Amino acid sequence: MVASAEFPKANETYVARFGDKSSLTLPPIKKLLIVTCMDARIDPAASLGLKEGDAHVVRNAGGIAVDALRSIVVSQRLLGTREIALFHHTDCGMLTFSTPQLREIVKSEAPGDKEVAQAVDQIDFHEFGIVEEAVKKDVEWLKAQPLLLKETIITVKSAGLTQLPG
Repeated sequence: MVASAEFPKANETYVARFGDKSSLTLPPIKKLLIVTCMDARIDPAASLGLKEGDAHVVRNAGGIAVDALRSIVVSQRLLGTREIALFHHTDCGMLTFSTPQLREIVKSEAPGDKEVAQAVDQIDFHEFGIVEEAVKKDVEWLKAQPLLLKETIITVKSAGLTQLPG
């Protein structure tokens, strides 16, 4: 059975317990957008003490700001967010490979497929070797980004990291 087969029943339970949250406004209450990793071990809301309606959460491999730009622009310009909180974390999978290695993996799984080879060669996977340096790089990129509102506050979680338990 595929995992998605469980979605309808889970959504019914979620809707039944939603309560008065349907009165929440579309713009996030805290005017906050979080950019963080897609790592399934992390629950950003629980980790930060957030509730539904508090913030937008944009997740991608490594929590890379460049990959979140489209969502950041929508969040700021249409929904009023003014703070971006950037969180990378310990034990991130983005520490385990390089772009050339991942390109080779993709190509080897589609031998001779020039369309796949050409497409994967266009992607920079934004891997990193040191989490703290990746955080600094993303903060600098965000500060230099002309599409962000000038008054944007950019923060990082304590020491720039989400620590995984254990």
